[in-house]
Amino acid sequence: MDTTSPVPPAGPLAGLLDGRTALVTGAASGIGRACAEALAGAGARVYVVDLAAEAAEQVALRIGGVVHVTDLADPAAVDALPDDADIVVNNAGLQHVAPLHEFPPERFTLIQRVMVEAPFRILRRTLPHMYRRGWGRVVNISSVHGLRASPFKSAYVTAKHALEGLSKTVALEGAPHGVTSNCVNPGYVRTPLVERQIAGQALAHKIPEDEVVERIMLDRTAVKRLIEPGEIAQLALWLCSPHASYITGASLPVDGGWTAR
Repeated sequence: MDTTSPVPPAGPLAGLLDGRTALVTGAASGIGRACAEALAGAGARVYVVDLAAEAAEQVALRIGGVVHVTDLADPAAVDALPDDADIVVNNAGLQHVAPLHEFPPERFTLIQRVMVEAPFRILRRTLPHMYRRGWGRVVNISSVHGLRASPFKSAYVTAKHALEGLSKTVALEGAPHGVTSNCVNPGYVRTPLVERQIAGQALAHKIPEDEVVERIMLDRTAVKRLIEPGEIAQLALWLCSPHASYITGASLPVDGGWTAR
């Protein structure tokens, strides 16, 4: 991993988040890392939350953040995270691809714990701080699978739909306190999570691995490419700007036209 390149500049949003504190889960790589970098570039102090200690430490070093090596499947560990974040980006996730009748129940439970219960626990503890300050931003990195289902992903689709509901509830409760809550709904993003799916998708669909991206991942999109993590991070940053202060309870697809069909 490159630890020498600078944090991407925030451009016109530089200094926007001076004095703010952000907590980003799954911040060691992929979308989480890009969000941590973007928020830091806009002036926020960032809690870099991830289970991958070395990678998280490298990200924190680059952006001047604070590392929290945390297993989000452990409720006690989640409840030990800082509660003074003004911005929460619930990004961490994992995937398992298998037909529902063959899906391991313990894997289903793990995915719900990391992708639904952990965001709930984090928000339960950070919302009072946001309410006291009269300002807060919750950005839930959902998925097109929070809006549409796909076969062989019962746990992931279930978790993302649940995150959508949690996000909308927070939007309604937080509005009187200056807190917005939104979901960002990407299609397939060029991340380690997506790359690790290729073998499982090939097995489930009984096709060669080198055909998975074109035939499965990009089949329903009009724009035939993977999304870059930085594209999602810039939308997350924009949701923290004054331009987005009236947007709450929304689900914003970044899916290359997938949901237009």
